[in-house]
Amino acid sequence: MCGRYASIKAPTDLADEFRAVDATDGAAQPDYNVAPTKQIVAVVQRHPRDADGTPDPDTTERTLRLVRWGLVPSWAKDPKGGARMINARSETAAEKPAFKRAMQARRCLVPADGWYEWQRGPDHKQPYYTHHADGSSLAMAGIWEYWKPKDDPEGAYPDGLVTASVLTTSAVGVLAQVHDRMPLLLPASAWDAWLDPDVGADDPSVAALLAPPSEELVGALELRPVSPKVNSVRNNGPELLEPFEDVPEPLQLDLLAGPNPA
Repeated sequence: MCGRYASIKAPTDLADEFRAVDATDGAAQPDYNVAPTKQIVAVVQRHPRDADGTPDPDTTERTLRLVRWGLVPSWAKDPKGGARMINARSETAAEKPAFKRAMQARRCLVPADGWYEWQRGPDHKQPYYTHHADGSSLAMAGIWEYWKPKDDPEGAYPDGLVTASVLTTSAVGVLAQVHDRMPLLLPASAWDAWLDPDVGADDPSVAALLAPPSEELVGALELRPVSPKVNSVRNNGPELLEPFEDVPEPLQLDLLAGPNPA
């Protein structure tokens, strides 16, 4: 699964990396401990609309947007359940009522500098941080949805909510020593097909992307133990990414079998 990650790069840098237009209006800030229900950066691709709201069917525009982490289906009575839907299983998302509409036409990428995962021991959970060895962003496959209440007498949601989930898949290689699930990571060669709003999830070009990442992609990642300070959302700084030496022996990984340690 993916329940915490780091999103540090400036939106202008992410816009260059993902070939997108920055539409975050300067609201995105570096976050070393992104947690559910926070505002996160997502890369979406849509048909631009004219002043009357009519979409242009002949062109699309890729943008960086701020969305809330934890998908709220369009049919939900209220947004409370979103905190439980931060992840969607790639194997079944296209069939689940909460996710299938978004899978068809509202897929996105969630950029991350790296993600945290916890390895469970007999009486201890050890966090590990996984990131690209070359410092490039991870592109986590995601889906997004727009929700607006049918009745909002207090005006709590005048513009509705745009929310998102991160897709997960079976862990590959040494990552499986930490947890049996991992974010569905997409290489740059897959971004166009994944983001295309006119291609459904059942199209072979999209369905093929739902498989676990290749060993080559995972081999380009680095994995290291980090401090349990990341367990608390109150902690948020670069010290969370520093290597942690005091790992209990039962939870020490054989890193020689997979990605090189940082």
